Amino acid sequence: MRLQAMLCLLLLLIFELSSCTNLSVILGSTVELPCHSIQTEFTEAAITWKFNGKDITAQSPDSTKVKKDGLYLTISPVTAAHEGEYMCLVKDTDMEMIRTYQITVDASVRYIFKVTEGSNIHLPCYFPLSSQVEANALWFKETGVGRRMRLNTGDDSTGDSEKVEQLYPLDHDQTIILRQIVMEDAGTYTCESANRQKLSTVDIVVEVRPTLAPYSCGITTAWEPCQDENSRTGEPMLQESIAEFSMKLYSYLRQSQASSNLLFSPISISGVLSHLLLGARSDTRRAIERAVCVPHDFHCVHFQMMKLREKLSSSLQMASQIFYNPQMDLSESFTNQSIQFYEAEPIRLLETSEESTQMINSWVANKTNNKIQNLVDSVSPSTQLMLLNAVSFSGQWKVKFDQKPKKGLFTKLDGDMVKVPVLYHHKYLAAMAYVVELKAQVARFALTGDSSLYILLPRSNTVADLQQVEEKMTDTAVREMIEQMKTTPPQSIEVTLPQIKLDVQPDMNILIKKLGLSSLFEGADLCGLYTKERLVLDDARHRAFLALTEQGVEAGAVTTISFSRSFPSFSALRPFIMLLWSDQANVPLFIGRVTDP
Repeated sequence: MRLQAMLCLLLLLIFELSSCTNLSVILGSTVELPCHSIQTEFTEAAITWKFNGKDITAQSPDSTKVKKDGLYLTISPVTAAHEGEYMCLVKDTDMEMIRTYQITVDASVRYIFKVTEGSNIHLPCYFPLSSQVEANALWFKETGVGRRMRLNTGDDSTGDSEKVEQLYPLDHDQTIILRQIVMEDAGTYTCESANRQKLSTVDIVVEVRPTLAPYSCGITTAWEPCQDENSRTGEPMLQESIAEFSMKLYSYLRQSQASSNLLFSPISISGVLSHLLLGARSDTRRAIERAVCVPHDFHCVHFQMMKLREKLSSSLQMASQIFYNPQMDLSESFTNQSIQFYEAEPIRLLETSEESTQMINSWVANKTNNKIQNLVDSVSPSTQLMLLNAVSFSGQWKVKFDQKPKKGLFTKLDGDMVKVPVLYHHKYLAAMAYVVELKAQVARFALTGDSSLYILLPRSNTVADLQQVEEKMTDTAVREMIEQMKTTPPQSIEVTLPQIKLDVQPDMNILIKKLGLSSLFEGADLCGLYTKERLVLDDARHRAFLALTEQGVEAGAVTTISFSRSFPSFSALRPFIMLLWSDQANVPLFIGRVTDP
């Protein structure tokens, strides 16, 4: 059953005959304050409204309005600026009456969810994007009037991660998942910052679970064939999808890792999700298609992925593999199409965890030319399925750097300087331009294998300038930058690059949730792959390696500027962004950020 979320703004006003009324109102709502309870009582009296001691008139310009000769004061919409004391003063010839309201503004958002017993539910909560996230939000369940219980969200040793889990720790998105809902879970939940600012309120209504029929797959047929293999639109459609997917991944990763080194291979992550898509059906298929940015009716996605792998083969080795529990009977059509499109004949896991672990790590090391080893620590006996995609890239500089060892000072984001070995050439032939749309100095370094390394250098070593470039890195802006640099003629440039070796393992479990694929962890419809029961994703891994050396660029991945001289110079001795791009296939192979070499 699909959960439906209804966003409601609730306002409760309690009118009393006392001289002061305390009201808590919701941000963005409308509130109407009566001056007195009996409208005919003082018909000839003069009525004055004050807010925090200052007069409010009918001509007041903001959203606070006096109506009906002062009988009512309306505030719409309520903002944080409306918090304070409102006083209504009624003066007659021999009488004076004062009525006071003390208003506090609740800036949180309220949600109401109706869920069925046994379901999983996401409870939303968000820090303002302008804020700095230094600690996770606190979640509470109300247990009575003035009483509440704090939830253990899995961010400490007492957390019950099987029931409640913080999806994105230390992220602006503080959503939690509540699993296997029971009737006792009904009630009101609140999310607050560490300084007790309320961020959201969630009301859960639990309904009795209907009697379910035994599990059976719906669509079990093979992936529909590509009807037009010679179409001229299929290849550019996949190129655009991978570029959009790449920038979406970079956006998610930089949000969770604001200042550290980053590296990932979008082609590898796209490859493993596309392979999984081959067996996905119904809602799971649509979710994966949205995640990898391909249209729902793009039936040729697997055929085009095969053609892409063939086109990249001169510089990038790309391999997929499926390891599965020997007790499973994989669909014959899936197995055949897996071999056809991904050259991956599924392999049974071995009898012991140690044997399976060694087999998988050996496959990864082999496919990445030993750049990545020991990807997995162990394979659980309950593991049903493991999908892997490995890529390995090796490209030589078309223009060689000086072989003599040199050192330079790299300035980090905090201003600290570290001594690093550098690649240097006093007259390197490369294309360089200032890309206005990205606010970055960009240099393109040609590599063998019809590939290029692009380095984007922000205006300074500050976090603000780095983030400004990153915020402008949409897929459209990056593709336009690539086209601009391809038409920029090479020139002699003094180049200084740090020698680096990045070996980064981003959190793929969080990334998959950010991509809208939480259902993979809860029970996915993979009926094109296995029909007996729903499969649950236990773990996902991605690890990427990239080195800049005197010889060129080496990279591997697997999934589960100033001008001070008479001629231009390009010195990347401060934080920068890099893209390893296949000019032949017109897709990004690796994307990274260097803040600490």
